[in-house]
Amino acid sequence: MWIHENQNWPDFTWDVASLASKLADVRYHQGRLLGRMEGLGFDLKREASLGILTSDVVKSSAIEGENLNPEEVRSSIARRLGLDTAGLPLASRDVESIVEMMLDATQNFSKPLTKDRLFGWHAALFPTGRSGLYKITVGDWRTENAGPMQVVSGPVGHERVHFEAPGANRIEKEVQAFLAWFRGQLEFDPVLKAGIAHLWFVTIHPFEDGNGRIGRAIVDMALARADGTPDRFYSLSSQIEAERKDYYAQLEKQQRSSLEITGWLEWFLDCLGRAILNAETTLGHVLYKAQLWDMINQEPVNERQRLIINRMLDDFKGHMNTSKFAKLAKCSNDTALRDIQELKARGIFIQNPGGGRSTSYRLPEKT
Repeated sequence: MWIHENQNWPDFTWDVASLASKLADVRYHQGRLLGRMEGLGFDLKREASLGILTSDVVKSSAIEGENLNPEEVRSSIARRLGLDTAGLPLASRDVESIVEMMLDATQNFSKPLTKDRLFGWHAALFPTGRSGLYKITVGDWRTENAGPMQVVSGPVGHERVHFEAPGANRIEKEVQAFLAWFRGQLEFDPVLKAGIAHLWFVTIHPFEDGNGRIGRAIVDMALARADGTPDRFYSLSSQIEAERKDYYAQLEKQQRSSLEITGWLEWFLDCLGRAILNAETTLGHVLYKAQLWDMINQEPVNERQRLIINRMLDDFKGHMNTSKFAKLAKCSNDTALRDIQELKARGIFIQNPGGGRSTSYRLPEKT
């Protein structure tokens, strides 16, 4: 029997005492991280939020096996937040659509979650009306014609079925109950509400496709409410992607269990806690960028040099050399070499061991 077939569905229960320590630990680290971010100033906060949102969108799609171009995602988010997009590519229609959904969930977290809003998110995820090669019902609940809705993971031909969702004839009633609960008076910690909301929505699985991404957007909305800010400084989706196998195992275990969901919430809090702790890496990178630019701006660089430095700071693979510089900055090799020599003389570029055609450069180490 699946969890939604229980006669008391969806009256979830959990052991408050068993969760108290984990919840307190998450809330402590959450508050500590938000406090540190508040001390950074507006520009650095926006930079940190941009990095986290980019990771959130990319990793949420990766969980479903869809690989997005991180630079396109960053470009789309930066443009929508009014941040610098120099050197970033134009985002594709698919990227723009999922970014639109995610930003609506987080930037407008205080607005009510409604049926029409869910339909809008779903339509944004599938702007062509297709999931891959297959035409699907978009901006509406799945229908009986779609057949039983099974939640699976793994590559085509080797899928693993984790559970089967309620029939299409139940969806309208099920979603209305979920939305009424989500909009209702908060009777417990909003972080727990985020964990329950994800399990509940994914169990209903109201759409033909995109339920996982929409379910995680709902979590991000609930966490933004818990934080009291639209700025995101940690990414639960990134942590879930890193623990994807365990994530699906936990979902499957709960689907085959009772309405007592303490085990699921313990896993959710642990995963969220790791996501918050891992955000320290992002904060460190943002602080490094700020310190580096403070040093650079004492004697400003030209636009080509600024473009290259920013690219190297944003997940650039490998080291810089003359030909890469020329290609990225759209200039001649001679101009690129002059720019590089200027940056090297100022200590902004550090030359790596080796010479000749293998000569390459890196930015200074973090201090």
